[in-house]
Amino acid sequence: MTVKLLLLKSGEEVISDINEMAVGEEDDQKVVGYFLNKPCIVQKQNPGVIEQDKRQTKAGFEVSLIPWIALSADDIIPIPADWLVTMVEPVDQLREMYVGDVLNYASNNNATENGISDQDDTADEQSDSSKSD
Repeated sequence: MTVKLLLLKSGEEVISDINEMAVGEEDDQKVVGYFLNKPCIVQKQNPGVIEQDKRQTKAGFEVSLIPWIALSADDIIPIPADWLVTMVEPVDQLREMYVGDVLNYASNNNATENGISDQDDTADEQSDSSKSD
């Protein structure tokens, strides 16, 4: 998994798990774009100054992750390399938020829909064994 924060030509900041889209063979390989897995727009709001004590103040952001191209049925969205202004490592808090809330939520949600649960089945086994014939 390679999670990156992207700045697009449109001015949007997008966080995504990415893979390169390349053409050519080994030494002649050229990256022509990227595949974005569950990309989200990083929306920032500055709540203002948060007072920590009388001598020190700190400004902060409220961050929301909004699915990019929200009405698409596709989880993986290709973009051409020339639409990317820059790609950087996200700060740890943003990366953890994306992995936990977007990537892990999607995998947990799919497991639940397919009848797979993280819950312990020992209570069911105990109740089954206590039944008499």
